[in-house]
Amino acid sequence: MKGKFADLISSDQLVLIDFSAEWCGPCKMLAPILKQVKDEMGDNLKIVKIDVDKNQTLANTFQVRGVPTMMFFKNGKQLWRQSGVLQKGEIIQVAQSFM
Repeated sequence: MKGKFADLISSDQLVLIDFSAEWCGPCKMLAPILKQVKDEMGDNLKIVKIDVDKNQTLANTFQVRGVPTMMFFKNGKQLWRQSGVLQKGEIIQVAQSFM
């Protein structure tokens, strides 16, 4: 996953990484919100969900201590990071600030 992940975040397209877990209640709350964000932003934003239990090395690399943790990347650089559930409008506002 690591090489693939590097390719993914190296894009000049804005990428939102959602570090989550199957057992996480707030992660389940965030999933439909992220779908709404994707529906509204379309091809301007790529959203990738990463299960921290299945990708522990990657989660450790980015020091993910709690889920959900969202991060925006563009051109290989981490631009923003937030743990917890945010509403659609808040996520879109942050995304638009990096476009």
